[in-house]
Order: sequence, then structure tokens, then C-alpha cells
Amino acid sequence: MGISLFDVLGPITVGPSSSHTAGAVRIGLICRKLLGGEIKTAKITFYGSFAETYRGHGTDKAVIGGLLGFETDNEKIRESLALAEFRGLHYEIHTAEDPRLHPNTVLIEAATKSDRLRLMGASVGGGAIRVTEINGMEVEAAFEEDTVILFHKDAPGVLANIAHELTASGYNIGNLRLSRTRREGDVITVVETDVPVDDETIRRLRQIESVSGATMIERF
Repeated sequence: MGISLFDVLGPITVGPSSSHTAGAVRIGLICRKLLGGEIKTAKITFYGSFAETYRGHGTDKAVIGGLLGFETDNEKIRESLALAEFRGLHYEIHTAEDPRLHPNTVLIEAATKSDRLRLMGASVGGGAIRVTEINGMEVEAAFEEDTVILFHKDAPGVLANIAHELTASGYNIGNLRLSRTRREGDVITVVETDVPVDDETIRRLRQIESVSGATMIERF
């Protein structure tokens, strides 16, 4: 398996640290993309190393920058706290300890005018991330591949219909993982594909019975 320069150096980022800035920006961006709109409120809780060094490393600016929609190389990240106020994003910063978590972990509880999301993720080095929780359910998503996140009920045939819609539209499923609260409860399914899924297919996925949401997040 080949190794690219990106794998060695990580993404282009506003400093000082790819773990404390690029990874944090990406976690914020994932939260924004899943909510699909302008975020109005955010409670951000840093754990471990993030909790100890977020001010000096600008991790707070990085997460807020991601929530505002900035990519990792956007110079506006340095001004994101002031820009958040200008854009009407009201946020709180907290710290906590949990030895079970990766030392670079952040919990984001964010809301738009119409929706809310709870997301936990860790920056694992070189700008790489792992999202480990969405809305209280354990998940496993690195977004190193093109990824569709689906919210649905645990009902017979739903996964088969999701897979059928993707394959009928010409997409190869590289990986599929699901998390559920309980039998016949809420489910989050993470589907990795070889190429980004187009908007029309995402629209059809949302129309599948028992599916309440579907979001395409291209690898970045």
C-alpha cells in the first residue's frame, strides 16, 4: 500500500499544531455538515490534553472555525472567536476529565434554529480524526473515505433498502457500520463509498421509509 505526502505531513493548516488545530477544525466541520445549517449555539467541552492546552494552541478557535464552516487552511480561524459573535454563534467552553477518552477529545453540543446534535470526536495525530459518538450513540467514523451518515429507525428491510439504493445508483459500498440504541430504536449507519454520492441519490435515501436523515461528507 502506498503512502502519500498527505499521510506523512497531514493537511495544510493554520498552526501551531495539526493535532490541536487541523483535527479540531475537522471535528467542528463534521458537526456543521451533519446539522446542515448555520449553528446558533454550541457548548464545547475539552478533555485531556485539549483541556490543558486549548488556549495556548488555539484549539477553541479551531473548533469554532470548523463550526463556522472554515477549512483547515483558512486564515480566518485565528479570528474565529470574534467572527462567531459577528455571525450570531453563541458558544460556551468547558473542560472535563475522563481517563477512558483519547487525550485530544472534544464534545460538541450544537444547535441550529431547527435541529440539535451531540458529537464527540478525537484528534488522533497529523490532522486525522475519529468521531466516536453522535447523539449519545457510539460510532466509528474517520472520514478518510467518502462517507454517508444515515439516521433511521431499526426496522426490517431498512439496511437492505439503503444498500439497494446505493448499488442501483452505481456506488460501491466499501464499509458499512451501524449503531443502535435498542431493538426497534434509533440507528446511525455509517457507509463508506469509493466516490462521493450525488445529491439526487442522497435525496432518494432520505425518502426510504424509516430514514429520517442522510448526509454526504466527502473525504477531506
